[in-house]
Amino acid sequence: QVQLQESGPGLVMPSQTLSLTCTVSGDSITTDYYYWSWIRQPPGKGLEWMGTITYTGSTYYSPSLKSRTSISRDTSKNQFTLQLRSVTPEDTAVYYCGRGKQVRTTTPDYRGQGTQVTVSS
Repeated sequence: QVQLQESGPGLVMPSQTLSLTCTVSGDSITTDYYYWSWIRQPPGKGLEWMGTITYTGSTYYSPSLKSRTSISRDTSKNQFTLQLRSVTPEDTAVYYCGRGKQVRTTTPDYRGQGTQVTVSS
């Protein structure tokens, strides 16, 4: 059974960098043909795909967030990480990590329970 767990600060100051880590168990993030994504849901809005790191380490980002987003991985820890720079209150959302078979998806096969991040001073 694949399990994903998001971790990181629940409160971030405006203009700072949001950093979240997804810890994966039950599968390796280097397993062929799987894609590891970050997805978020702002309050009262739908799910938004943010970006993906593939099993080879290639990265893909939402055009609307590309200038502020970085996704990396630590294969020794079986983790992948999201960094979102220059955050504003509009970045307040529940953030999810997931594993799927598509580069861009808001409905991965497996998803973490999500972590609330609030951007506020």
